[in-house]
Amino acid sequence: MNADFLIIGSGIAGLSLAIRAARHGRVICLSKGSLLDSNTSWAQGGIASVLDEELRDPGDSVELHIADTLDAGAGLCNEPVVRTIISEGASTIEELVHYGVDFDREDGHFSLGKEGGHSKRRILHARDTTGRKIAEALVHTARNTENLVLLENHFVIDLITTGKLGMVTDDRVLGAYVLNSESGEVVIIRADRVILATGGCGKVYLYTTNPDSATGDGVAMAWRAGAMIANMEFIQFHPTCFYNPAASGAEARSFLVSEALRGEGAVLINQKGEDFIKKHDPRGSLAPRDIVARAIDHEIKRTGAPCVFLDVRHKPAGFMKERFPFIYNTLMRFGLDCEKQPIPVVPAAHYQCGGVVTDINGKTSLRGLYAVGEVACTGLHGANRLASNSLLEGNVTARRCLVEMLAHFHPNRESQEFTEIPAWEHGDTAAPDELVVIYHNWDEIRRLMWDYVSIVRTDNRLRRAATRLRNLKKEVREFYWGHRVNADILELRNLVAVASLIVDCAAKRKESRGLHYTTDHPRTKESLASDTRIRKF
Repeated sequence: MNADFLIIGSGIAGLSLAIRAARHGRVICLSKGSLLDSNTSWAQGGIASVLDEELRDPGDSVELHIADTLDAGAGLCNEPVVRTIISEGASTIEELVHYGVDFDREDGHFSLGKEGGHSKRRILHARDTTGRKIAEALVHTARNTENLVLLENHFVIDLITTGKLGMVTDDRVLGAYVLNSESGEVVIIRADRVILATGGCGKVYLYTTNPDSATGDGVAMAWRAGAMIANMEFIQFHPTCFYNPAASGAEARSFLVSEALRGEGAVLINQKGEDFIKKHDPRGSLAPRDIVARAIDHEIKRTGAPCVFLDVRHKPAGFMKERFPFIYNTLMRFGLDCEKQPIPVVPAAHYQCGGVVTDINGKTSLRGLYAVGEVACTGLHGANRLASNSLLEGNVTARRCLVEMLAHFHPNRESQEFTEIPAWEHGDTAAPDELVVIYHNWDEIRRLMWDYVSIVRTDNRLRRAATRLRNLKKEVREFYWGHRVNADILELRNLVAVASLIVDCAAKRKESRGLHYTTDHPRTKESLASDTRIRKF
C-alpha cells in the first residue's frame, strides 16, 4: 500500500491532521483498535484556551495562560513553544466547533471551567465527556473525507527506515510494517511522511486512568528507529482516580474523577475530614497536579489509609447530575451517591510529558518522521503538564505539522518506488502457545513500575527496576522472534521498551523537579534545568 501521509493513531492529533492532509494527497490513518479507542476519547475535563476578549474570563489573557503553563512546568518548558501553542489556541477551538463539537454554553457564551494550576476560568468543556465529543466529531468528519483511508485494528510493528535496510548515506523513513490484527497478515505501507499520533504509555503502570491502548507504541517504535527521546521520567499521576476495591472490571480500576470537579469547588479531604492539601500548598486542591499527587501519596503513607476523599457534598442538590452527569451516573452504578458520600480517590498514572523529541511543527530527528500529541515532546509541558493543555497541543501541532510537511515535501516528489523493501518474515509460523507467560510479564512490568518508579522514587528502587527489566527484555525478545506476532506480543515488547526509557531517564536526573521526585535528591538544581535526552545508536 502507498500513501503520501501515513498517520498512526486516531485521537485529536491524528484525526485532525488526517482530515487536513487529505486535501493535499492520499492519507492512510491507522488505529490499532477502533477509531474511538484513544486517550482523547477518555478525556473528561476539557481543552484550555484563552478566547477572544469578549468571550474570555474577565482579567484573563494569553500572557496569563503562558505564565500558568511555565509555572506548572517547573523550569523545563520551552518558552517560545509555549507562547506559540497557547497563542494559536483560539483558532483551533473554531475548527473543532466547525467539526461539530458542541461545547457547553451559558447565555450564548462558552461556559468556562477552572482546573488545578489555572489562575482563571478558561477550560472549554462538553459536560464531563469533552474528549469523547471531540473524538466522535472528528471520526464522523474523517469518515466523510475523500482521499482518507481509515484502517481499524491495524497495529504498526515497526517503522521502516533506510538505515534498517543497510543504507549508510541517508537515514529516513520509508513506511511501516503493519499487522492486520483480524487476519494476522503483515502488510507494508510505503510513505515519505510518517506521523506518530499514538498517545501515551499509562498502561506501563499498574494503576492508570488511560485506556488499554496506551502502551507507548509510538515512543517505542521511534526509539527503535533511532529518533531522539526525552524526559520520559516525567510521568504525570492524576490525583483523583476512583478507588473501590469491591468494584470489579476495568472501568472501576481506571475511572477518572475529573479535575474539573475541584475547579467547581470540590475539596480533597482525609479520613478525618481535614483539608490536608493546604499543608503542602496554599492553593489547596487546585494546586498543580504534581503537588497534589505527592500530597495524597504522603497522606496515604502517613496514615496508612487506602485512599483519600473528594468531597462535593456542600454543592447544591442536583449540581453533580447536571454539570458532571457521566461521573455522577458512573459512581451511582458503583453504589456511591457523591451528593451524600465523599468520593474515595487515589493517584494513578495519567499522562506522558516526555516522548519523541520534536520541534514546534512535529518534526523529529529522523527525516520524514513526525510526531504530534502526547507521544511528542515539544517543550510545552516541561516537567509537569498544566491541566487541559494536552488537547490544545494536539490540535495546534497537528495543524503546524501539515504546514511544515507541505513546505518541504510534496506528494510524489520523493518517489520510493526504487527502494526495495523486503517482505515481513515471521519468527515462527506457529501461534504462541504460552500466552499465560505473556500476561504474567505484562503484569510484572506494571507492578514493578508502580512499586519502584511511581510518584516517589529512590536510586535503589530505580536500580531494582532496571535489573528486573533487563531480564524481562530477554524473555520478551524470545517471544517476539520465536512466535508469530500478535497484538499481545507487540504491546508487551513496547511496554518493556518504554518502561526501560522511563527508568533510564529517571536515573539520569539527580534532582527532584516537577513530576520526578526522588528522596535521594530532594532539591531542584538549576544546573540541571535541561531535557534528559536518549537516543539509540
